[in-house]
Amino acid sequence: MPDYGLGSWPARRARINGADVALRQHTEPAEHSEHSEHGEHGEHSEQSADRSLTYAELAARVERLSLAFAELGVGHGDRVAYLGPNDIATFEVFFATARLGAIFVPFNTRLAADEVAYLLDDARPTVLVHGPELADLVVAVDPAAHGVAAVVPVAGSGPGSYAALLHAAVGAGAGHCVVRSEVALSDDAVILYTSGTTGRPKGAVLSHANMTFNTMNQLAHVDVLTSDVALCMAPLFHAAGLGQVSLPTLFKGGTVVVAPRFDPGYVLSAIAALRIASFSAVPTMLQMLCEHPDFAAADLSSLRFVIYGGSTVAERVAVAWQRRGVPLLQGYGMTEASPGVYLAVPQGAAARPISIGVPHFFTDVSLAAGADEPEPGTSGELLVRGLNVFRGYWNRPAETDRTFTDGWFRSGDVVRVAQDGWAYVVDRVTDVIISGGENVYPVEVEAVLNALPGVVDAAVVGVADDRWGEVGFAFVIADPDAWTEESLRAALRGRLASFKIPKYVRFVPVLPRTATGKVRKQDLRATAATAAGTPTFH
Repeated sequence: MPDYGLGSWPARRARINGADVALRQHTEPAEHSEHSEHGEHGEHSEQSADRSLTYAELAARVERLSLAFAELGVGHGDRVAYLGPNDIATFEVFFATARLGAIFVPFNTRLAADEVAYLLDDARPTVLVHGPELADLVVAVDPAAHGVAAVVPVAGSGPGSYAALLHAAVGAGAGHCVVRSEVALSDDAVILYTSGTTGRPKGAVLSHANMTFNTMNQLAHVDVLTSDVALCMAPLFHAAGLGQVSLPTLFKGGTVVVAPRFDPGYVLSAIAALRIASFSAVPTMLQMLCEHPDFAAADLSSLRFVIYGGSTVAERVAVAWQRRGVPLLQGYGMTEASPGVYLAVPQGAAARPISIGVPHFFTDVSLAAGADEPEPGTSGELLVRGLNVFRGYWNRPAETDRTFTDGWFRSGDVVRVAQDGWAYVVDRVTDVIISGGENVYPVEVEAVLNALPGVVDAAVVGVADDRWGEVGFAFVIADPDAWTEESLRAALRGRLASFKIPKYVRFVPVLPRTATGKVRKQDLRATAATAAGTPTFH
């Protein structure tokens, strides 16, 4: 069986323009080397030095790395986990894993040790590759205790290191496909973890076909050129990091500049210095960029489009970018759709700044099961199906079944379709909080709060926030002598990722409940919004 999977892309592209640069890791200037807010770990990877790979070089390294993984026991259907900031190595591991028919599993770098341990137990990867920024976290987790056969540090050159693996396989590859693995488009390629409504993350399983057709969908909406230079600053442990700009650019033979993390000053300077044509972002990033003192004078003339999603950008932010002549294309997606479902197109986006656009090419949408297309002027829960939609959650058949209705994936979001066919997100059916582009499920935070000694009960809702879009507000019933707001938040550090920790905590004697015992979260949202000095978000 021929390999038409994602792992074959570097070699296939190398046949066309092998001498062109595929990936570049650009050194951040010293003045932009401080970490952004919102909980980043550690220092730079040694892999972050300014360097680049042509398509021919990338193909050869992917081939060698896949052989090295095979020597470590990775086979078809096995998992390879990656824990680290964006790096050229992230792409190499992604493609090399795919070449073997194995499954790439990137972990969120913001997770606490207990959370990473849970993911290791759930995914059971054979190999864990990690950046030096996360070395202490990896030691604390003890991957061997969770079934990991080999831990591969990206930094260093000693035995078992990433460099040693590539060196040991130096005789292989050289631009030639030597791995013999049968990979079908229907095979699983990636597991991306998204917070679950049961309080634990769940892994969305995406196939080679899902990721490939998501790429086709993107290319049907926006013109990506072989000469394009795209900036990858969205985390590669999110579907948007891989699917919105990076893979479409690599498919077309352009260059992807890999940014280890988001820093507004660096991004603005890189756009000018590297002639960046596109990038994807969440609204928080766009706001931080336009509020940066360098924004007004920054040379943005190379930008042909910016794709964003996660929530609607504030009108003043959209206007700021439009005044600089940069087309903002809002999209709507989800991990389960690889991620694209809707995307605005350049023709019409400026006139509809808060619209999520029109459906992707190979994606079907409906507001009622059985209907082929939404009726203009109607609204309802968005249902999705298509070649980019996943098959289900990793080891969660019951939860998978609950999310599908007659072959349609239930998004949990209410969407309104205007008379011209452009769509708008009206509200969320679920209680998910979107903070800085990260999904935070209150039930997960509540479970950790309720496990603390002296805490009787807790409920978490979202409130609007000028910087992050939304943040958490926790209502807690607890022993008054046991906790203060600060000590409670401090206790959550190490148990939850920093972006999941509620910004506000209020101690209450009782939680409002319905006659059936359910917490009346709408009441709590109104109370939280008043206390936080913001309008009710939901």
